[in-house]
Amino acid sequence: MEEEIKIEDDFTLIRFQNDGSEPFFAQREVGSGLIQFHFGLKGNAKFLFNQGNYTLELKEEKSLLLYNPQKELPLNLELAQNSWVISVIVSIKKFHALFSAEADYITFLSPDNKDKKYYNEGNISPSMAIVLSQLFHYNLHPSIKNLYYKGKGYELLSLYFNRTEDPNAEQCPFLIDEDNVLKIRKAKEIVIANMAEPPGLQELADQIGLNLKKLKMGFKQIYGDTVYGFLFDYKMDFARKLLDSGSYNVNEVGLKIGYSTGSHFIAAFKKKFGTTPKKYLMSINANV
Repeated sequence: MEEEIKIEDDFTLIRFQNDGSEPFFAQREVGSGLIQFHFGLKGNAKFLFNQGNYTLELKEEKSLLLYNPQKELPLNLELAQNSWVISVIVSIKKFHALFSAEADYITFLSPDNKDKKYYNEGNISPSMAIVLSQLFHYNLHPSIKNLYYKGKGYELLSLYFNRTEDPNAEQCPFLIDEDNVLKIRKAKEIVIANMAEPPGLQELADQIGLNLKKLKMGFKQIYGDTVYGFLFDYKMDFARKLLDSGSYNVNEVGLKIGYSTGSHFIAAFKKKFGTTPKKYLMSINANV
């Protein structure tokens, strides 16, 4: 799914959401003099340039800033399955007007760099994660949707360039603040590290220092799924990569991701990918 929201002239926000089992491709022209901000909320994405000869990866919880005043940088996006990306495209003219007083510390706005191409990869801060999740999980009347997105678009840009990280972000009733975002990210790391034997939800909540309700609601807001729904998708993708490597048989892969019974792993794999691990292996070998 692709949704474009025109915030105002020369300022566009685009939501890319691929909840399917196949990659999603999106293309659009982006003229020179436009700055591109891309935010990976979930999964993985890839930007293709020069007919696919050059690629830039956008991973979960990472951001990309792209700007080239000399030539157009068309947006050619490959969005992996179960992946979400938010892109903001704004003209350098509008951007200068917003940040003219701060141009000295925003590197690519300095006089020395104004005619140079610019590329920067960074982390999505906890405060940015809150705003990005709100852009996917808003529950407002359609008549104020554009106003809401406009406010969030400006908030996102201000947080992107905020050097000190304002901890006072209270827009979300369950996340409350950045400290809780960090705790929920820690929960994700814990279940991935222990995917063969993940802790129970209450145990996980105790480990990260959040109550159960905040863990469940916060995890759903940031990652778009329940803890175990997220873990199931992660385990199946991990299993597919192990099969791709050619180093493990079906039973070994099942054991590695926590299935003591082969039939349970086969059923789970088929639920996710629509085929059995054995047939998947055969299809790989047939294409080699």
